[in-house]
Amino acid sequence: MSNVEMVDYQSKQSLETFSFLPKFTTEEVHKQIAYIIAQGWTPAMEHVHPSNQRNIYWQMWKLPFFGETNLQNVVDELDACRRAYPDHHVRLTGYDSYAQSQGSCFVVYEGRT
Repeated sequence: MSNVEMVDYQSKQSLETFSFLPKFTTEEVHKQIAYIIAQGWTPAMEHVHPSNQRNIYWQMWKLPFFGETNLQNVVDELDACRRAYPDHHVRLTGYDSYAQSQGSCFVVYEGRT
């Protein structure tokens, strides 16, 4: 038998696409950002206080980063958003302009309740 931690998924509130997985490492977040950029999707950041995550629209952090090709610029803005709102959830969305939909969306930082 392995030493895998059991998770009670029914009591865990889902946030986004990967919320059922263990938290991403910094390297895994960077890989997701690189994927968004490689697809030609537009990165955008949003934030919300955990108490309002289901009741209101998440606030946009600046404008979407149209045409961004530098991973470090996206990482720097995620960190800036987290510093400005340390108790908020911060998520990254990759908008696919061709399909006019979200290609990817996941919470990078979870805020404190």
